[in-house]
Parts: sequence; C-alpha cells; structure tokens
Amino acid sequence: MPPQPSQDQAFRSLEEENKRLKRAVEELSILNDLARAIGASLNTQEIIQTIVRRSLRASNAEQGVITLVEEQDDQSMKTLVRTMVSSREQGHFHFSQALLGWMHLNKKPLVINDPKTDERFRGIPWDDSIRSLIAVPMMVKSELRGVLTVYNKKDGKPFAEDDQRLLAIIAGQSGQVVENARLHEKELALMKMQEELRLAARIQTELLPHTSPEIAGYEIAGRTIPAQEVGGDYYDFIPIDQHRMAFCLGDVTGKGLPASLLMANLQATLRGQTLTTGSPKTCLERSNQLLYQSTSPEKFATLFYAILDSQNHQIHYSNAGQDNPYLCSSQSGIKRLKTGGIPLGMLPDFVFEQESVPLEEDCILIVYSDGVTEAMNAEEDMFGDDRIAAVLDQHKHAPASEIIDQLVAAVKNHAAGHPQSDDITVVVVRRKKQ
Repeated sequence: MPPQPSQDQAFRSLEEENKRLKRAVEELSILNDLARAIGASLNTQEIIQTIVRRSLRASNAEQGVITLVEEQDDQSMKTLVRTMVSSREQGHFHFSQALLGWMHLNKKPLVINDPKTDERFRGIPWDDSIRSLIAVPMMVKSELRGVLTVYNKKDGKPFAEDDQRLLAIIAGQSGQVVENARLHEKELALMKMQEELRLAARIQTELLPHTSPEIAGYEIAGRTIPAQEVGGDYYDFIPIDQHRMAFCLGDVTGKGLPASLLMANLQATLRGQTLTTGSPKTCLERSNQLLYQSTSPEKFATLFYAILDSQNHQIHYSNAGQDNPYLCSSQSGIKRLKTGGIPLGMLPDFVFEQESVPLEEDCILIVYSDGVTEAMNAEEDMFGDDRIAAVLDQHKHAPASEIIDQLVAAVKNHAAGHPQSDDITVVVVRRKKQ
C-alpha cells in the first residue's frame, strides 16, 4: 500500500494552490484593468505609458520601455518610438540593437538574469546597473511591431517564469491596440497634410493670374495644370505702363509643396524686379542673384521672361534655360527664342543676353513648360517639340485660349491615360490680324 501524504505535505500543497489561485486572480485583475485603461484611448504615447507602468507594477521592476519598430525594405528594423518609464530617479537604460535583432529573429520572450555571463549576448557592453531583464515581443498578425522590456526586480531577485508569462500576455493583449492607435494617428496626420495641401493649392491658385490681360490688337492666355495638388510651374502677366506688359513662364526644381514655395518666392522676386528695371536682361540678372542667395545649391528655376511693347509691336525677351518658345508667323515662318542664359539660381553672377523680335500681324508666340514636351504614354514615348509645332500649325488661326485647349487635348490624347508626371503650363500671345 503506497504511503499516504502527511498532513504537513497536504497543507503545503494547499498553500501552494492558494498562491497560484491568488496569483491568477491578480493577473486577471491586472489584465482587465489594462484592457479598460488602454481600450478607451487612441493616443499612442498615452497607451504605451499605461502599458509600461502596469507592466512595472505586475513584475515589480524598476524600469520599463516599449520600442516600436518597422521593417525596412532591406529587412532591417527601424525604431519608431521609444517610451521609457522608471520607478526611480536613475538614468534610462538603452535597449540594444543586439536585443532587437534577437527578438526580430526569434519572436519569443527573453529572460536574462545575469547579462554579463549570458552566452547569447557575449561581447555586448551592458550597463553596470542592469542586473536582469525580460523582453517580450509585441506581435501583430505574425509580424514584430514592438518590444516590451522591463529591467531589475526591486527586491533584487531574478525574474521568474511567472513574470515572463504575465508580460508575454500583456504584450500579446496590447500589440494590436498600440498598432490601431498608431494607424489612427497616421491617418489623422495624413488628413491634416491633405488639408494643408488643399490650402496651399488655393493660395497658389490665387497667386496666378485670374484673368487674361486685355491689350488692344492682342490676344493673351495662360493656363497651368499641376501634376500634384500644388506645383512648381509658374506664369504671370505684370503690367508696366500703358503700352508695356511683362509676361513670363517658369519651372522650379521639384514638385509638390517645396516646389510651390520656391515658385512663390520666384514670383515675388520677379514682380519686384519688373517694377524697378527696364529690361529682361537686368531683371533676370538681379533675380538670379536673389534666388541664389536665398536657396540651397540644388534649387534652381528655368524661366522665359519677356516684355511686350504693344505700341511698337515687338517683344524684348531673355530665356533662362526654359524650353525654347515658338514664334510663328505667316511671313517669317517659325522661330525658336533661345537667347538668354542658364537657369536662375545656379551661379551668383551670370550675365544674361536679351533679344528683341518684331511681332507681325497674325503671328503667335507659344511658351510652355517641359511638362508638355516630356508628357509620356504607356510606351514611354514623349510628346516632344514636333507635336507642339504640329498643333500650332494646325490651329494657328484660332484664338489664343483655343490654341491652349488644343495643345492640352493633344497632350492628354498622347498620354492615353498614363499618369501626368510633371506640371503642364502654357502661355500664348497672339497679335491679331488687322
């Protein structure tokens, strides 16, 4: 007959069972409290700090940290957020890249109760204050999204299996909540950025001419179609006096919001110089100096700038690296306006050239950005200069605004649905036939 357990053994077993039940009740209470605390918030930082504080209380640890990570294209892990909470006045421990790499590979809880002798991390310089730690992965759909780490039991004892198990449950329960909050904040940030872009687009639209100038004997029109909500193309009509008007078309480097800011800078510069200088050459030289001084080396702008003299029927122009405009006349044929120099902002002191050309009756000047010539279809065939010349030849007797309509339609027809990759801007000046 097998020996019966003594009364002391039975008492100890009962005591151990009571401890386990008490521990289970405490764990359930911790998890329920945590679920209520983090379930009511969508603030990532607030959620993370709550998780770390509850983890410290549950494990009786001195310090805790959650490190959120994101996998890069090269399979490396990028740290997004590090939130540290400490129960004592002491320096913050740093979660090492070696630990992060181990967690990325193994995706399971890690307990280290003697860091300096742990064979898995031999050679890693540990902070002398770190006696022990537990690191547990925060998984979302089998992907590592973060690591919860606690350091040093307050009573000096090593971390136990119960500590590891409870922290693993906390991390598992919290991972999706943190991810949801982070995605919500990303969505809010995106919405804010889109609203700012819409505002920038409205401001940029207000900077461009609202109507075409009315000059006796001339038709003038301009239009821009940005590739994004805001763009880097620019055109303007600037009255000088009763018989003279400056007009220009520019294209600054880049796209989107940065390009639009540089475009606004260029517009303000040109308007100021137009009213204080009498020639395209001087205007471009001064604008070039100002743009060079106020922008970084990789920023520049191409620009066609001209002054229309409606009394003497000629234009005085200078071309700073812009696509060479077409001047089409039934008497003189087609001329490309090339005189000028390099783009603005590339060199501080550049001497530009200018040229004066007559505007015969029924002649057309068409100025355009490279968004027209470089518009591509699915086969990556660019629209090119020849197609612009063909549109101009076919519609040379049409009003200025209709010529722009026909050119834009030809570009879109050529692209055949292929996404627009650059801003499209066109200005047409036509001297009417008397």
